Amino acid sequence: MYVISNKTLKKPVFEGPIHPGAYEFLGKKVHVLPYTFADLIDRTGVLIAKRREPARTPAEDLCQFSAGVREEMTASDLETYPLHKAAFFNDVQSISQLIKAGRSLYEQDMHGNTALHISTMLGHREATALLLAHNAPVKVKNCDGWNPLMEAVSYGDRQIITEMLRKLKAQSRTGISSRKPHLIKMMEDIGDFYLELKWDFQSWIPLLSRMLPSDVCQIYKKGTQLRMDTTLADFNERRWERGDISFVFNAKAKHESDELIIMDNNTKVFQRVRHEESEAEVDEEVDVLMSSDIVSAQMSTKTITFRQAFSGWVFKHAREEQIGDYNVNFYLVEGMKLVSRKRREHLTADDIKKNKSFMQSLASGAAVGDEDFKSLQHRKSLAPPGRMPTTWEEYVGAAPGAAPPLGRAQILKQNEKQFTALIGMSEDFPMGVEVLLDILEIVAPFKHLEKLRRFCEARLPPGFPVRVEIPLLPTISAKVTFQKLQFVSNLSDKLFYVPTSYREDPTRFPDL
Repeated sequence: MYVISNKTLKKPVFEGPIHPGAYEFLGKKVHVLPYTFADLIDRTGVLIAKRREPARTPAEDLCQFSAGVREEMTASDLETYPLHKAAFFNDVQSISQLIKAGRSLYEQDMHGNTALHISTMLGHREATALLLAHNAPVKVKNCDGWNPLMEAVSYGDRQIITEMLRKLKAQSRTGISSRKPHLIKMMEDIGDFYLELKWDFQSWIPLLSRMLPSDVCQIYKKGTQLRMDTTLADFNERRWERGDISFVFNAKAKHESDELIIMDNNTKVFQRVRHEESEAEVDEEVDVLMSSDIVSAQMSTKTITFRQAFSGWVFKHAREEQIGDYNVNFYLVEGMKLVSRKRREHLTADDIKKNKSFMQSLASGAAVGDEDFKSLQHRKSLAPPGRMPTTWEEYVGAAPGAAPPLGRAQILKQNEKQFTALIGMSEDFPMGVEVLLDILEIVAPFKHLEKLRRFCEARLPPGFPVRVEIPLLPTISAKVTFQKLQFVSNLSDKLFYVPTSYREDPTRFPDL
């Protein structure tokens, strides 16, 4: 049940087959321009993505719920956000007292904002610094899909952006560490195995579709060690890079720096995944953020349904296929909608022109590489936008999800694209979805695998998703097939060690 202001609703407002937080589509940073904002907000420096956010109501669900109970809220109910109010007025003394009294920093108001959202939008350095010092969450999104780091970029205070980016990375590392005992137990409980999955990338842009790659991922697991071999070294909306790459994870490595290693088998070099970044790298990321669109791209799950797929023109029958050793039943995934929202109120006309030129080149199928971009320019803080005339009473009195402006006036563009996908489920597959999620969590540095994991977190039909179609980007989707799973007992230890002939190159994979 949901509870607000000591009033209990017997029935939740949101009902649907999939949790509204199941899908979230994020990219990854590459060292070329222009970056989208979404590329950077999930880059953590430690590359096992945490599986779930701390237990709390997702913003989308929260906003629907707030709207549903709006008429039941009294004036006193609207004062249930004292931390938000203190952040609104930059009242650091009250913020400190409320935190000591146990007020949750994860609390979201009727607009989905946390106290950190509010202090950031208003440019309150003191309140923002205090909230960050007490580990206020940076990744939480409001009803419109924006997190505090996004709002910091809009406001344009370089110091706040830098502090918030550092905090985001630190929070991600903490979340990863807390998941490690679970990963070790999972790997110890399941037998050693070999898993093979194939990726076929597709696009509705004809020329681009012909250029897209395919990939076969081979995953080996022995004890608490895991290795993945792939021929796709890098893939995102800007470029893809062929190669012969091996990713090795050792959950019980003696040294933290040896937990995650990536090898380039063509050049015979390896790189340890770094847990910290240099000042120069953080400064560069801030420059990227301040010169790029702020992007919130996520899959809406409000109307998603799974419907049995049928074959045959005259005598229709449920579609079934044999994929490898598994009998597979197919379902249509309907109602998927990718909602992409872009803000550019913080950009200059020259920034917008460069970004537009790049996307036009990409859409035409032109090859785009690092040499096509100039070096980043250091970005200074923007002039403050000026205080909006919105009062606290107007803010808390606004309809849920329709907050009056607090920061820089938004320049917003929104696009929606409908998707109908296909998913093949098999009850013969000898692995559970939960184990798959844990495995995909380990190999999350490869962002297309991270997006597959997010899709599989949904409430799927019975069985294991042997074949899945998922949208990766607004113009690109992927068909993923789990071709083979074998439990084995004779995997060589050599698979999980760096060959002695390889040399270490800490710059081979600059995005890690």
